[in-house]
Parts: sequence; C-alpha cells; structure tokens
Amino acid sequence: MILYSFCWSLLKQTRKPSLYKAVAIISIPKIIPRAEHTISRSNISEGALKVLYRLKNAGYQAYLVGGGVRDVLLGREPKDFDVATNALPEQVREQFRNCHLIGRRFRLAHVRVGADIIEVATFRAAPSADDADQNTDKKNDLHRTDKDGRIMRDNVYGSVEEDAWRRDFTINALYYNIDDFSLVDYTSGLEDLNAGRLRLIGDPEQRYREDPVRMLRAVRFAAKLGFRIDADSEAPLFKLGYLLDDISSARLYDETIKLFMGGYAVQTFELLRHYGLFGHLFPYTEADLAHEESHFPLMLVSRALTNTDARIAAGKTTTPAFLYAALLWGAMRTLAHEMQVQGTNAHMSEGEALQEAGNVIVARQVQRTALPKRFSLPMREIWNLQLRLTQITGKRPFVTLTHPRFRAAYDFMLLRAEAGEEIQELCDWWTRFQIAEGDEQQGMVNVVRTGAAASTGKKRARRSRSKSGKAVSASQSGDSVE
Repeated sequence: MILYSFCWSLLKQTRKPSLYKAVAIISIPKIIPRAEHTISRSNISEGALKVLYRLKNAGYQAYLVGGGVRDVLLGREPKDFDVATNALPEQVREQFRNCHLIGRRFRLAHVRVGADIIEVATFRAAPSADDADQNTDKKNDLHRTDKDGRIMRDNVYGSVEEDAWRRDFTINALYYNIDDFSLVDYTSGLEDLNAGRLRLIGDPEQRYREDPVRMLRAVRFAAKLGFRIDADSEAPLFKLGYLLDDISSARLYDETIKLFMGGYAVQTFELLRHYGLFGHLFPYTEADLAHEESHFPLMLVSRALTNTDARIAAGKTTTPAFLYAALLWGAMRTLAHEMQVQGTNAHMSEGEALQEAGNVIVARQVQRTALPKRFSLPMREIWNLQLRLTQITGKRPFVTLTHPRFRAAYDFMLLRAEAGEEIQELCDWWTRFQIAEGDEQQGMVNVVRTGAAASTGKKRARRSRSKSGKAVSASQSGDSVE
C-alpha cells in the first residue's frame, strides 16, 4: 500500500503520459491466490471461459477484467464479461471464426459464442512522447488527443501492468488470471471495493478530460453499487460538466440508457443533478425543472424513474420511448403554452401547439442525446394520445382504445395524475372503460354526453312574436323558461 500511495502521488503531480509507463514498471501487483478470493469458474459464463482458454492455449496471456470481476466479487450477477489479452486485435480474429473488429478510437474484438458476445481488448499503454503528438493536423493512427486533452484515438498497446494503470477506476482494474485462477491487483482496487469507495486511477481532472464520459460512469457506478466517490475523484465533477457538450449525441444516448435503464434511475438522477451534469444531457428539462410549480414537473420525472426501476426489478420490459416522454413532457408543455399566448402563434389550438412544441423539443434534444426513430415516434404517439384521452364522447373513446400505443399512453396519463396534474377523474373513467363490456361502455359514453349537454346551462329562452310581429323573449311574453 505504501508503494501504491507513492505511485498514486506521482500520477497526481504530473500529466505526462510517459509517467504511466514508469509507474507500471515500478508497481508491484498484489496476487490473491484462488483460495483467498471468491471468483469461481462456475460464476463465469461459458462463452467467456471458451475465449479465455482458447487464447491461453494459443500462447497468449488472457485475463477476465472489468465489471464482470467486480460484480462477482460483490456477489452480484454480472451483466457481461470482458477479456484482456496481449494478443493484438488481428491475432484475436485469427483464433475465432465468429470475431469482428470494431472501433477506431479504441480497437476491440467482439467474439460471438452462442448468444453471448465477449469483448476482447488488447492491453493498452500510455503513449510515448512520439505517440502523444497532439497536433490534430498530423494523422496518428495510434494515439491522438484534442486541444482539451480528450483522447480521440487510443491504440497504443502494452503490458498487463500498463493496462491496469490506464483503466478508469481501481475497482475495474482487477484481473482474474485464467492461467492459475489468481486475482491480480495493481491499483489497490480490492481495498477500495471492500471499503465501498470509487476512485479514479491517476489525476482525476486529467482522466475526466481524456474522456468526459467517465464523469457519467462515476455517477452510474456510485448509484448502482451504493459506493461513495473518493473526494479527489469527486471534486472535478462540479466544474467539468461542460466537457460533455463536445461528446457525440449518439454516445451520450448510449450512456443515458445505461444511466436510467439499469435499475437505479432515481439515485442516478439525484446524483446527476447534484453534480450539475443532468443539464448537459437534458438542458431543456433542467431549465423546466428550475421553474417547477407545486413540485411539477420534478414529481413527474421522479415518478417515471421510480416506475422504470420497479419494472426492471420485476423483470418487466421497459422502453426509452416512455422514459423520454416523461423527461421531456414538462419542457414540451411549457413551450406549447408559450406558443399559444405569445406572438403569431396565439391562434393555435391546444393540439396544434402540442404538436409544434413536440417537434421543436425533439429537434433540440437530439442535438444533445440522440433518440432513434424507433423510440422517438412512439414517444410522440404517447404525447399525442394525451389530448385524445380527454375526448370521451361519441365514437372517439372506442377508436382510442384500439390504438397500438393506448396502454403506454394510459400509463403515462396515470403517471401525470400521480405527479399532481388534476386529471384523476379522467384516469378513473378510462380505468373503468377498459374493463367494461360493450353495452356498459356505451352507457358510460352516453352518461358523459348527457352530462356535457346538461353542463351547457339553462336552455335558451324561447322567442315568440308579438302581434306586431316583433320577436320578444319568453320572459317578456309571460311564458316560463322552466
């Protein structure tokens, strides 16, 4: 631990990439033999074991690494398994028929084994002085960074020691060696894991600048694992959120799905807002939350995230369409209201305003986090049906009931009611209408129609004509209006 602290202090005191190599050389790993850790081959997927053993038998080093190792040690069910090796991507492809090489920024091999895809990465190293050329006009296929230090390409290969120090968090830098089933720890990751501590490897600000998405990963791991973020790793989160603005919308969409559809959406949302990061993902939602009234739309977002977590815990399906519908509903409604009361759009009907506001909000949001049409179109249908659900006379409720998105729209309406919108009576009507039989459904519609007619007030006074032929009111002629 003393040597580790020395290495750590060296990394914090300089930002020279070459120092990672020096630290890797002088660091001495902690080797935990099989008898002293809880990882068993029975905890590892058959596909991952096949990949590990084939690489080993071909003469390459092969380690299980990352979240799979971390989750097994925590007694959790791993979502997937990643493999690290000294075999180059092309050499990995030679060993596996069902292998595809992906990525330019970070070259990886995807090996398909049955229904599983095992990600295989070659050991990375910090760039040398020659590799670390930051002149963006000069092409460099190994390593490139932009003017802010963000890594644009990272394909400098090295040893397992160097790979450990290039990983993001210490708890993700634990290596399971298939050769002797030992656990290899270069960065005191096991100590952090046991302490419930999330710590970045190296200088936190530099590592966040290298890849700003690491800030989102820090929040996600803290929420998922219930870990506290180490003070040195936490401090930059409050000031570096703007770096996310330069990340591609497609990548931020992928991260958003991981953040909010992993079963810990509520905690994740709270942490993102705490560190000022949420507004860089959903700027229009954040602006709307700043002007909430009676806890709306914050309550709607919180209820939606709670509902998402509950469905995931129960093994039910979830969709980004519903999640995005809730996250953007408040901003869309606010804009629609502004359109109706301001400028040349004041003549707009409510439906027209909602439609146009939806177009604008979606167009703005996809500039920050991409939203594939297979989700944006159902989201828009959920929104559009909210107005149709208020129309419960004539044939309209029967037609609405057959809409493919009716159930999602109905659930969304219930969510709005729970969040404080005054539509509970309408929700109750639709709840009864769904389970009613044909004649009973028609009776419910007739009652609504009768009530609507009665709500128009008294009948207009009958007008009669005087003997002179001039029209007079019923009251003037002496007739009763009752």
